Amino acid sequence: MPSILPINKNWSFTQVGGGEANADGEWIPASQFPTSTHAELVKLKKIPDPFVGLHEWDVQWLGEAVWAFKTTFDVTEKELAEPNVDLVFEGLDTNAVVELNGHKLAETNNMFVSYRLPAKEHLKIGSNDLLLTFPSSYLIGKELEATHGKGALWNGDSSRLHVRTAQYRYGWDWGPVLLTTGPWKPVYLEAYSIRIDDLRISTKVDESLAAVIDVTVALSSEASAKASIVLKDASGKALKTADISISNGKGSTSFEAKAGELELWWPVGYGKQVLHTVDVQVADEGGKPLDSRTQKIGVRRLRIVQDPLEGEEGLTFLFEVNNVRMFCGGSNWIPADSFLTNISDDRYREWLQLMVDGNQNMIRVWGGGIYEPDIFYDICDGMGTILDVTEIKTNTYFPLELGLLVWQDSMFGCGQYPAYDDYIKRVEIETEQNVKRLRHHPSLAIWAGNNEDYQVAEQLNLGLDYNDEDLNSDFRKTTFPARYIYERVLPSIVNAHSDVFYHRGSPYSGYGKPTTDRTYGDLHQWNVWHGSQEPWHNWDKLSGRFVSEFGMQGYPDIRTVDYWVGDNKAERYPQSRTMNNHNKADGFERRLELYLMENFKHAFDIESYVYYTQVMQAETLASAYRLWRRNWRGKGKEYTAGALVWQINDCWPVTSWAIVDYFLRPKPAYFSIKRELRPFTVGMTRKEVTTYSPNHPNTRVHFTSDYSLEIWGTNSTLEEKTVTLDVKTFDLNASDASKVLVYEMPQKEVKLAANASTELFKGSLVEFGQPLRTKPSDVPRTLIVSTRLLDSDGTVLARYANWPEPFKFVHFPAPSELGFKIAVDGDSVTLSTDRPLKGVVLDVADGGEEAKWSDQAIDLVPGDPQTVTAKGLNGREVKARYLGDGSA
Repeated sequence: MPSILPINKNWSFTQVGGGEANADGEWIPASQFPTSTHAELVKLKKIPDPFVGLHEWDVQWLGEAVWAFKTTFDVTEKELAEPNVDLVFEGLDTNAVVELNGHKLAETNNMFVSYRLPAKEHLKIGSNDLLLTFPSSYLIGKELEATHGKGALWNGDSSRLHVRTAQYRYGWDWGPVLLTTGPWKPVYLEAYSIRIDDLRISTKVDESLAAVIDVTVALSSEASAKASIVLKDASGKALKTADISISNGKGSTSFEAKAGELELWWPVGYGKQVLHTVDVQVADEGGKPLDSRTQKIGVRRLRIVQDPLEGEEGLTFLFEVNNVRMFCGGSNWIPADSFLTNISDDRYREWLQLMVDGNQNMIRVWGGGIYEPDIFYDICDGMGTILDVTEIKTNTYFPLELGLLVWQDSMFGCGQYPAYDDYIKRVEIETEQNVKRLRHHPSLAIWAGNNEDYQVAEQLNLGLDYNDEDLNSDFRKTTFPARYIYERVLPSIVNAHSDVFYHRGSPYSGYGKPTTDRTYGDLHQWNVWHGSQEPWHNWDKLSGRFVSEFGMQGYPDIRTVDYWVGDNKAERYPQSRTMNNHNKADGFERRLELYLMENFKHAFDIESYVYYTQVMQAETLASAYRLWRRNWRGKGKEYTAGALVWQINDCWPVTSWAIVDYFLRPKPAYFSIKRELRPFTVGMTRKEVTTYSPNHPNTRVHFTSDYSLEIWGTNSTLEEKTVTLDVKTFDLNASDASKVLVYEMPQKEVKLAANASTELFKGSLVEFGQPLRTKPSDVPRTLIVSTRLLDSDGTVLARYANWPEPFKFVHFPAPSELGFKIAVDGDSVTLSTDRPLKGVVLDVADGGEEAKWSDQAIDLVPGDPQTVTAKGLNGREVKARYLGDGSA
């Protein structure tokens, strides 16, 4: 059997030739392994923390220096007696020279691949020396660019296009320029006679939900052998077995299962995340064990459905699992740290747990980062991770395991990538390795070729002819050469080595349509914030078949802001140089203020600026999910089948589009999205309708102005649900509290269709107490319409309070007139009010360590108190911010 010797001790590193990090010849002990230059030097305080102040720019020299890492390890006589002894590097970042006992074994050039290097002839019994030298990948990229040409791009230095490394580290509109290097994944020595080189388990489930599981074993040599293969259930009980012969290094078998014989794997919210195990034991023909492998799989039928729609052009773009079509509500994922070796398994669990806690069911691994480590996909599969769900009742419809569908991009982002021969070879190896590594995960739903590269080609008019589907076309000779990668190289590898659906890019429409087409494929909807900078109220007009990116910026928690401000408190204001450095988006000042000025009366002290941008982000993103879930109207009417917010996370402390900041502190938007992705939700629109008098042709002054009110509910469960619709109207500026409630619609029983939205009411706001207007100077009453869906026992399944907008026109009552109460009982905080409140954000009054809240950005109305939990409150007083709290 193979023996594995981890090489993870006694590592040290140096800046070759000496420099700011160390003297020439000085070696610094590494504090951990795997590791990287920046991570080590920050811990040793040899460089300032690049996440604080302007220090990002004080450490740029690291990316252009030459670094080396070395260690010694012992090899035994037994290990050297094996026919094969390999040095395995799971990941080297990025260009490296590998030397063993003074012998050069390899030069590496791709961060995303593992390297297996035959090493036996250069090893010796006893101590062995391993040296890894890392020249500057940035400078190598500049040399490649000079040779092969400069491509256009969004974000970062154009030389990144030639380097197969994590692109975001060259700087993005949310991330710093921090070019790290080092052995970023494990290193080990493997001694063996014969090993399992590849294990492919292909699970095919037909429409009846009967399954065929194909198992193919490939050995490291063309040897003859035999293998025992066992399929086990989640408890470890053997369900099916097969003994096969292996000839010329390959063997295969199949297991068949009738519908219902094997438990199925489901995404979160639809069923259990049942994982089966396939055990493979390989022996030589005499029965001597050679190698073994165990792999977990999920039995499920997953399709991307592109079908015609009722009443609209185009096709659906939806995910169907085990014959159930599902609305995908989720997030985009970027690398969780600028220094990847600082991300622990527990930190991955915390991040992904936040998604499921937030009622999300899909995560998109974005193409400018990395192919994430195995633990990421294991957690998404549902490897027994139990969540602490603090919501009651409404969340009981969701199981407590993870089960996140994964949208996987290839690592190409926002650029005019090259396609010369050496580059193509690097991409082929990278793709095959990662497809083989990830293909067995039941969570892996789709593989996309790139992020926004087709959009770059469209914007730059690179001669992109979407109607050219001729297989003989050589796109390498065009101004968009990487089309050869996305339409030839990647699909051939993905299709040859997996059963995963391949999509040419994100966004990508297909059918001869540009990426901005809203009727085919997936869409990145950036006309809120970028593009035409539409009001967020127009999300319904900006929908697509599947919106795989959209977003709005918001400041992080004030504690995160204070972290990056550091000791320089003079920089603690929104327009400071430090604040500017911690928002990387072009034109962010104009865009933040555009949306703030359009919608809010706001203040500029930093605490208030944090609050107002957070509430703006929460309102914007909740509105998108609310309106797009309405478009999921049942089979044949899935006009919008998913929405993935940009983005769930940050790689450093920054103001960005993230809904949870670098320190895993959720912003209010996280909670507003969480509410909109509950199994049952209720939504409402209020739109002004002007009717001109037919008795006065061409008039400007003879008209009436009314508001049209529409209410709908959504139900993501697979059964029809009977609920009670409860609607009340409140006058914010009533003369006294007893007159705040101005209309109460008689409660009525309604049925929410299974796995769809249901229209519940359409009428005039006049019915709810709003007088008709006959001239623009008629100021409408400030009426808040509250609607709730109640279960048979009176439990609130969903609530939404619709306010008149923009909020800047609202004259809020003085805080003393609100009757707002905060009642604390241990970890429970109950909020109540005598007048409607908008955007309540809670915090501990002492400003110390934050509590973990179950809800934020809360809207309150009289007679409907809401209780949230606050872990870590520890008896401290609670304070609240809200619109009209006197700060602006």
